[in-house]
Amino acid sequence: MELAKIGVWQTAFLGDALLSLPMLAALNAAWPGAEVHFFVRRGLEDLFSAQEGLAGVHGFDKRGGQKGPAAALALGRDLSGRGFDLWISAHASLRSALVAWSSKIPWRIGYDRPWFNRLAYTQTVDRAFARLEEIERLFQLLAPLGIALPAPKARLTLPGRAVEKAARFWDERLGRDKVLGLHPGSTWPTKCWPAERFARIAALAARAGVRVLVFGGPGEEDLAGRIAARAQAEAGEVSGDRVLDLAGGLDLPELAAFIGRLDACLTNDSGPMHLAWIQDVPLTALFGPTVRSLGFFPRGPGSTVLETDLDCRPCGLHGPRRCPLGHQACMTGIEVDAVWAALEQKLGL
Repeated sequence: MELAKIGVWQTAFLGDALLSLPMLAALNAAWPGAEVHFFVRRGLEDLFSAQEGLAGVHGFDKRGGQKGPAAALALGRDLSGRGFDLWISAHASLRSALVAWSSKIPWRIGYDRPWFNRLAYTQTVDRAFARLEEIERLFQLLAPLGIALPAPKARLTLPGRAVEKAARFWDERLGRDKVLGLHPGSTWPTKCWPAERFARIAALAARAGVRVLVFGGPGEEDLAGRIAARAQAEAGEVSGDRVLDLAGGLDLPELAAFIGRLDACLTNDSGPMHLAWIQDVPLTALFGPTVRSLGFFPRGPGSTVLETDLDCRPCGLHGPRRCPLGHQACMTGIEVDAVWAALEQKLGL
């Protein structure tokens, strides 16, 4: 089978795009001479701009200028003239189906549900959501191509300028000290462990001689600042400059490069969680409204998931904006002592 140009459509969240890297690696291995193009949510292009094996990374502004069915149809018509042989879609949305259908790409593979997917794609597969984890679900899309599990090990290739910035920061500010990274935010408020507990972890790490970097994306600067200030107050004189607030100071590739150099990382169930495990960083992840069985958990032997056993979990694929029962016990039930014990082991303290 000869394929010259392949498009992979994955415009969901950061973590979903990172979970697609093993699928992309498998396509590269099967067709090393083909161009593989990755279509992602707008804002993620820079993160994958240097990714090994990709001929192009294209952003789709589905929440902004390309919102709505007309934009999806327009993109599909544009794709029809770009010479793609194969189109693989990791989505079950009507928008994604319209893009695929209007592209008229000769071979289009998607999931068999909802029903309209069977009209949009030339071949459909069972996602097997309840039975498989997300990487394995994505490999269902490769089955018609004769590509089977196990998934190859995938690595994230970052732009050189981001890697260099992280290296300079370590040389100038951190030296040879062990470094713990905290990313306390999430798009979904119910996924967030209490800020004062992140601060407590940071203070414990500072007292143990560990440097702490507090990360945060746009809109999370206040949260990160409060955590860093409280941690410094709790640690007292010993803290010095051991707790550093980096929120708002890094773009996405730089955040990934900084996370990739950590000795350990603590996150909620969030996109930065996936930036850690994909780079083999020892990780402790805190799961509340979501559960491992949904399939989007951190992979690898260095990853630990801490959670509270409650009958109300999970309460959604992503977690709602507010706890339906009003208590958020799934997150408050995760104790500082358990989290610190997991991190102590990863930091070798």
